[in-house]
Amino acid sequence: MSGGVEPETPPSSGGSATGSPMARKPPRHQLTAIRHCASSARIAAASTDLGLDSGTLSLISPPDIRPSFLPVFRSGSCANIGPKSYMEDEHVCIDSLIEHLGMLTPAIPAPGAFYGVFDGHGGTDAVCFVRKNLLKFIIEDGHFPNSMEKAIRSAFVKADHAIADSLSLDRNSGTTALTALIFGRTLLVANAGDCRAVLGKRGRAVELSKDHKPSCKSEKLRIENLGGIVFDGYLNGQLSVARAIGDWHVKGSKGSISPLTPEPEFQEVRLTEEDEFLIIGCDGLWDVMTSQCAVSMVRKELMAHNDPERCSRELVQEALRRDTCDNLTAVVVCFSADPPPQIEIPRFRVRRSISMEGLHMLKGALDSNA
Repeated sequence: MSGGVEPETPPSSGGSATGSPMARKPPRHQLTAIRHCASSARIAAASTDLGLDSGTLSLISPPDIRPSFLPVFRSGSCANIGPKSYMEDEHVCIDSLIEHLGMLTPAIPAPGAFYGVFDGHGGTDAVCFVRKNLLKFIIEDGHFPNSMEKAIRSAFVKADHAIADSLSLDRNSGTTALTALIFGRTLLVANAGDCRAVLGKRGRAVELSKDHKPSCKSEKLRIENLGGIVFDGYLNGQLSVARAIGDWHVKGSKGSISPLTPEPEFQEVRLTEEDEFLIIGCDGLWDVMTSQCAVSMVRKELMAHNDPERCSRELVQEALRRDTCDNLTAVVVCFSADPPPQIEIPRFRVRRSISMEGLHMLKGALDSNA
């Protein structure tokens, strides 16, 4: 194995994990967060039809964002086998890199945190290996910490090559990978595959990753330029993702050009007080839930009990109620010790050109969504 990395003994791909029983799908009127999302969309549509300034319908954010803001990291996670017979999801939550790694790595800025979700396929060898070694590869890379993107990209590729070189791992197993590395106020998300990271910004969902599906326009173009094909939504008719670590039966020999790449895409964010929490999850969650609905649910739960662990469980249970077909993993990372504040709803301001009839139509649309 390259780099002398000792692989973790992988569990059997036919193993099982304990999961909650499938529950029936609840009536739509019970899903408060979903109703909120739909109402917001209808209000926005009504404002466009009636010639309103949609900016006046947005939520008010506190104007006094302190430049000295420094996030406090606390997280919770939940994983569930779902309806499948075996579990191939893995995740990692490290709220303090200094405590996790000890004083042997003094170059790490503080405060620092690391989170990741990994969705395996074709067995558990690749996903377990990546969960165990990816952070180690990042920290040991020569570009760390001066060039985080280069260090993370190099770590993804190194993990990919280590699986190919291993004599003890199934090189045909694979995994997607999404990581969130935070130092101070800088959040850097790296994604290869169809896991997703979503930032909760005063109740609004901001997606920090792109689902790498073969049918995605940019990914399809990249695949075809490298000699691959997309057939019925699958890369070369085999994989439902366009980027992954492992899967050497698709990539061929090391050094050959392959449309399946382990290299991640990046999104960097400078956190402010408006950024309340981060949700990262595998595709079993996002297959049945929009990013906005997940943010609305988590924000409501945090305001009620301020516990990210319970929030992650609620997300997983809601996905089960919606009949997801996959394993489930959800991680919620809060950036403050306090719960999110109540959001003020401004009085609607309209353009002078709107007619009285238009005002009545808007009032009716809002009342119908109350």
